[in-house]
Amino acid sequence: MAAIDSHKKAKALKPTSRRPAKELCSECGLCDTHYIHYVKDACAFLTQHIAELEEETHDRSRNLDSEDEWYFGVHQSMTAARKTEPIAGAQWTGIVSSIAIEMLNRGMVEGVVCVQNTEEDRFQPKPIIARTPEEILAARVNKPTLSPNLSVLEQIEQSGMKRLLVIGVGCQIQALRTVEKQLGLEKLYVLGTPCVDNVTRAGLQKFLDTTSRSPSTVVSYEFMQDFRVHFKHEDGSTETVPFFGLKTNQLKDVFAPSCMSCFDYVNSLADLVVGYMGAPFGWQWLVVRNDRGQEMLDLMQDQIETKPVMSQGDRKEAVQQSIPAYDKGVTLPMWAAKLMGVVIERIGPKGLEYARFSIDSHFTRNYLYVKRNYPEKLEAHVPEYAKRIVSQYKLPEK
Repeated sequence: MAAIDSHKKAKALKPTSRRPAKELCSECGLCDTHYIHYVKDACAFLTQHIAELEEETHDRSRNLDSEDEWYFGVHQSMTAARKTEPIAGAQWTGIVSSIAIEMLNRGMVEGVVCVQNTEEDRFQPKPIIARTPEEILAARVNKPTLSPNLSVLEQIEQSGMKRLLVIGVGCQIQALRTVEKQLGLEKLYVLGTPCVDNVTRAGLQKFLDTTSRSPSTVVSYEFMQDFRVHFKHEDGSTETVPFFGLKTNQLKDVFAPSCMSCFDYVNSLADLVVGYMGAPFGWQWLVVRNDRGQEMLDLMQDQIETKPVMSQGDRKEAVQQSIPAYDKGVTLPMWAAKLMGVVIERIGPKGLEYARFSIDSHFTRNYLYVKRNYPEKLEAHVPEYAKRIVSQYKLPEK
């Protein structure tokens, strides 16, 4: 009864422009609704409680005796996959869009929370509740900017929907899981994507302007397993830029403070995660976390080819070297960056080891960021699994 009364009071509140997390706000959209009433517990940057939410969502928290679970969270299985008939215009082969369409067509859900873009700007996110396959397809391709996905929560409640699929990233999903019981749903499915280094729209423009040969024609981009950023352009061409050739000295401050303080790269609270970093180049990495996730993946069995995940190489020396390089904003000449990229692609980490490389690199960087900028939050904010990962490396004293 107390929970019901609390929610009635929350609905009576009018959302304001307040952002309780202040500069650490990831603009997930929760505070644009009356669910701001729950923000103290829901916001990943005010209260970090992934272990507790894992227990509620997956019926257990991650096993810290298993290094795979330190890194990749609670899971039943991991596999590499790609669609046999890719969706035209999808960022990769279209697995995320295909799952959402199948769930809608089969009546498993009545709507899908996803992100289209505005008519004026292909990179400006516009969260919607899709009710048709066409609306889902219009949301294909990642929007690499902060996106208020949860701003549609009130619409969900008002719609009377009882079965819903939500597609989102870690900070959004932590907030969603915290208020899940207030939504009045009979069934909630969550399809997550790994997420790291989001930016504001202005920050994205700076990244494009300093990195791409043709910023205005970029349709999508991704940091890939071959240690290059891959840009797709309007004419169908692909441009690649080696990680080591990025203008780090100009880009160090472009990422959102929330992303610099995040330790949920792998979207721990989703039912199913679809990304790329744990799979070979050209394939997607699928992480099934619970039975709902398996139910979603089962829909794709006749549309995808799969193979086991693999792991090769040793990430640790590369990660250790990257810590001071990032700290100092080291930027290599392009010829040297390309040469280093070729060497590391041949002998560097691959598959799950590449995923660990990426997680280690970001967690060490983010740990230092929180330690330097929010030292009072460090102990409570960094999850135990992240502390174990960071402890493998020597960090600067200051």
